[in-house]
Amino acid sequence: MTRTLTICDVSLRDGLQNEKTPISTEAKLALLDDLAAAGLTTLELTSFVSPKAVPQMADAEAVMAAALARHPSLRGVGLIFNEKGYERAIAAGAKSVALVLIVSDSLSRSNSGKTADEWLEAYRGLVGRIKADGVWVRGYLAGAWVCPFEGQIDPARALRYADALMSMGIDELCATDPIGHAHPEQVESLSAELVGRFGAEKLAVHLHDTLAFGLANVAAAMRAGVRIFDASLGGLGGCPFAPGAAGNLATEDLVLMAHKMGYQTGVDLDRLWEAVYRFEPVIGRLIGGRSRTWYDGQRAAQSVNEPV
Repeated sequence: MTRTLTICDVSLRDGLQNEKTPISTEAKLALLDDLAAAGLTTLELTSFVSPKAVPQMADAEAVMAAALARHPSLRGVGLIFNEKGYERAIAAGAKSVALVLIVSDSLSRSNSGKTADEWLEAYRGLVGRIKADGVWVRGYLAGAWVCPFEGQIDPARALRYADALMSMGIDELCATDPIGHAHPEQVESLSAELVGRFGAEKLAVHLHDTLAFGLANVAAAMRAGVRIFDASLGGLGGCPFAPGAAGNLATEDLVLMAHKMGYQTGVDLDRLWEAVYRFEPVIGRLIGGRSRTWYDGQRAAQSVNEPV
């Protein structure tokens, strides 16, 4: 039987939102084209938030509209937080959206000034409207394992909010570790509970690599039955409201490990790395996952052995 992982690349939104240097719409769309050429079919494209709050996402409408025009079969997800953001997303042609519920009240207040329960109440009507419109919706269960302010999250609390989100009728639940402090035993335990409650086809996991636990946590979630994972090209990204949070798990590292383990992803690793190399000048610094040294060596050896 074929073993498959589905990868959602989040570099265009989560990866770029904290970058201080403005990234042009054209550069974002060039990255999009490279990701699509590498075989990625699910991408978090942008965030429909106030440009004052997140200047890097000021071109949300342009990115969403152009992405869907260029790649009609793409699942291009737009992050929203309220009715206004949803209306902007729909006006741009979005057919898939995501919203965020932060499990920890401390982190939630730091991010938005609202508690988790206040966000739940705000989302009830919004999710109802989204589903009535026939739009696919993902719910992020953010900070499901660890909070930078409160420490370890009680699994019962995470499960309570997971149940609440799923009861609204969302299509996919994504448990996240935005500060990258969860460890494999935690990840496997909660993932197994979530898979048991909702089924693997409705569950995704989003991991960061702050403590170098990213791939170990992926393996732990896989043991629990998870088959949908977020990652970001080059390991780009972080959490602006979580002190010390580093970048996302790198898409290229995840694809490499999946292929080594015999899982199909539909992603061409060589084309994915070409996307990394092409995007580096735009970012202005070296990017790439923990496998970069190995891949650079493979690339150099291949270049030496090519006929002149």
